[in-house]
Amino acid sequence: MTQPTPLTDLQALTRNRARADASALFLQEAARDEIEDRVTMVNKSFSSAGIVAAFPDVWQGRIGVAQVVEEAETLPFSPGEHDLLIHSLGLHWANDPVGQLIQCRRALRPDGLLLAVALGGQTLHELRACLAEAEIAETGGLSPRVAPMAEVRDLGALLQRAGLALPVADTVPLRAQYQSMWHLMRDLRAMGENNALSARSRIPPRSSILKRAADIYATTFPGDDDGIIASFELIVLTGWAPDDSQQKALRPGSAQARLADALRTDETSLPD
Repeated sequence: MTQPTPLTDLQALTRNRARADASALFLQEAARDEIEDRVTMVNKSFSSAGIVAAFPDVWQGRIGVAQVVEEAETLPFSPGEHDLLIHSLGLHWANDPVGQLIQCRRALRPDGLLLAVALGGQTLHELRACLAEAEIAETGGLSPRVAPMAEVRDLGALLQRAGLALPVADTVPLRAQYQSMWHLMRDLRAMGENNALSARSRIPPRSSILKRAADIYATTFPGDDDGIIASFELIVLTGWAPDDSQQKALRPGSAQARLADALRTDETSLPD
């Protein structure tokens, strides 16, 4: 039985990240800052943190004494090793994202916290639309050029599949302005976020496709001073390793008071 082709070419991803420029990692830094803020808002002290990061240097010295590891298909954590686990901005390239979350869940002690940040479906929607329109117009076909990214509901469901309690998923929208599509694509390369899809074409796109896409972008998604707008979406996932001390939903029908009484209103039965 043949194995399905993985979404991500991990060798290409490693090459892309090795070429990244540390001064261009503003998305990684935004994810880090968002997680740091959320850790400080949790009414709980953590004694042992583990961090999974595409660029570990971004995290050095930021969350106390933490074990910072690079992303890998098999994470180097022991069961119950940490009470705080952070997965920083790499799930969109993972060939098995739920497997990543399951490994994080196993590495947590009971009532340990997982915070994960992933790029969501609104990320680079302008670039995807412009490239697709230009390529169809020029060639009549379409090649995968930007990694598919999940919506918040889909990523939230992964927390439940991974066995985490009290799952929450929410979004943090970001917008950046560039001089042109060319400057955006150059920045994506500097971030290590250029195309690493297994199904990507190995033939560089025609210059006519890119020129048409750049023109469409400038017309359709203009910014200030003749620039363009690029959208990014951080999806923050929060889940806890199950523990008996956690709040649990009441059984249906176990309520001791009527909602109508609490709202000081009359209850009206609906017709059958």
